[in-house]
Amino acid sequence: VQLQASGGGLVQAGGSLRLSCAVSGRTVRNYVMGWFRQAPGKEREFVAAINLSGNTFYADSVKGRFTISRDNAKNTGYLQMNSLKSEDTAVYYCAQGSTKGQGTLVTVSS
Repeated sequence: VQLQASGGGLVQAGGSLRLSCAVSGRTVRNYVMGWFRQAPGKEREFVAAINLSGNTFYADSVKGRFTISRDNAKNTGYLQMNSLKSEDTAVYYCAQGSTKGQGTLVTVSS
């Protein structure tokens, strides 16, 4: 099983990015998918999750700005990030159970 995160980059505050998490070796809809992030010098924190029923969960810090989703046909999960702030700067990881992707860097300039 592999998870491949992509879509990070440099964006100005207030901008948007969409992260993707391509899943291989398992069916994406059969497992909870979560997004986490780790900023420099800080501990990894939960960002969002989507369960088997499609219910979504968000950290308070991103609620109303980020949207987690998945495309079952593409076996891929997504994290749409809008109204980005400098404090969103971090390496973002997708995960299903104990399997974690390699991370993609998001840098928000103020």
